[in-house]
Amino acid sequence: MSESYVNTLLFGVYPYVCLSVLLLGSLIRFDRDPYTWKSDSSQMLRSGVLRTGSNLFHYGVLVVILGHFAGFLAPHWAVDWALSPVGHQLLAMVVGGIAGVVAIIGLSLLIYRRLADPRIRANSRKWDIAVVVMLWCQLALGLLTVPLSAAHMDGVLFETLTSYVKGVVTFDSGASTLMQDVPLTYKLHILLGFTLFLISPFTRMIHIWSGAGALAYLIRPYQVVRAPQRRRVKEPARP
Repeated sequence: MSESYVNTLLFGVYPYVCLSVLLLGSLIRFDRDPYTWKSDSSQMLRSGVLRTGSNLFHYGVLVVILGHFAGFLAPHWAVDWALSPVGHQLLAMVVGGIAGVVAIIGLSLLIYRRLADPRIRANSRKWDIAVVVMLWCQLALGLLTVPLSAAHMDGVLFETLTSYVKGVVTFDSGASTLMQDVPLTYKLHILLGFTLFLISPFTRMIHIWSGAGALAYLIRPYQVVRAPQRRRVKEPARP
C-alpha cells in the first residue's frame, strides 16, 4: 500500500466518513432516542471540583473551537487586510495556547474527579472515560503544535493547514495532498479531531449540538405571554 494511497484514505476519505456519521447519526439519535440527548451530569453524586474543572474546560475549549473555525475557515480576504500570514499564525499560537492550557487544566481536574471518586467511577460508563481521555489527548496534541509552529514562523505550514481545512469544507478532491509533508503531530491532531466527530453521536458529546442550538435564542423573537382572563363565577344564593 503506497504512502500516497494511505494519505488519501486518511485525509481525503476519512474526514467525510466522520462528518457524515456525525450528521446522520445525530439526526437518527434525536429522532429515536431524544431522552438520551444529554451530558449525563454527575453533580448530584458529588460536586467537588466539578464547578472549577468544568468552567475552566468549557471556557477554554470554546475559545479553542471558535479560534479553529475563525482561523481556518475565514476567507483569505477577510484576514489578509488586518494580519499577515505570520501575524495570523502568531495570534493563533498565543490565543490557542493560552486557551488550550486553561482547557487541559480543567479537563485534568474532571478526569481526576471521575477516576478518583469511587461513586462517580462506579456510575461512569466506559465511553465516558474514553471520551474525556480522548479529549485530553486532543488538547495535548494541540499544545504540542505550538512549539512546532514556533519553529516554522514563515507562515508556510500554517497556510498549508488552512488550505487543507478549507479544501475539506469545499470538497476539494486534491486537499489531501497538502498533508503529505506535514509533521506527524499535526496529522495526529487532525485525525483525532475527526475521530471525535465520528463518535459524538454515540456518546455524551452529543450535547454539543444543544450548546450550538442555544445560539438561536440570540436572534429569536420575543415570546409574548398573555395572562388568561379569569371569569368570576357567581355562587348560588344560599337559602
